Amino acid sequence: MLERPVWSYFCPGESSAAELTRLQCAPAPRDSEEKEMLDRMLRVDHAGEYGANRIYAGQMAVLGRSRTGPLIQVWDVKEHLEKFNEILAENRVRPTALLPLWNIAGFVLGASSALLGKEGAMACTVAVEESISEHYNSQIRALMEKDPERYTELLQVIKEFRDDEMEHHDTGLEHDAESIPGYWLLKNAIQLGCKAAIYVSQRV
Repeated sequence: MLERPVWSYFCPGESSAAELTRLQCAPAPRDSEEKEMLDRMLRVDHAGEYGANRIYAGQMAVLGRSRTGPLIQVWDVKEHLEKFNEILAENRVRPTALLPLWNIAGFVLGASSALLGKEGAMACTVAVEESISEHYNSQIRALMEKDPERYTELLQVIKEFRDDEMEHHDTGLEHDAESIPGYWLLKNAIQLGCKAAIYVSQRV
């Protein structure tokens, strides 16, 4: 885990996502095919980080004052969302039209998992972060196959965010995620929902 966000090395003197409006992470598309690819990629990444924020907000609403609250608060991924807000604006990519749905669905999922106790919240975290990490890995592979030099900045942002998600995933496992009854059923159900959300957010 880098002490500074990786994109900050491209902007001397800047240290937070909120100050990065001048960094063009995604290159200007060369043709309509590349534009469609980048639009889908950035749109779904933004939707994923938005949904994750709402999930953790739901968990905090239930467990915020418990001993688990500080742990969930550490997973604050607002910086990820802020970064993708900026990238969408820079590249004139509209967010998914389903944000109002993800707003409600994410909060409900987070709160519902937290009502099962710490283990439920951790199981939800493991499922979601594993899904996001796998999705980021698929994007990394796609960009590496196309032109790693052309997408250097975007690749580094995605890789750092992927590493953050895996850190959250591993922390969830360390805090008894697998001890909840029906763990695998719960995990698979959440991940099925994540896959559906990824699919539609790319397109709508």
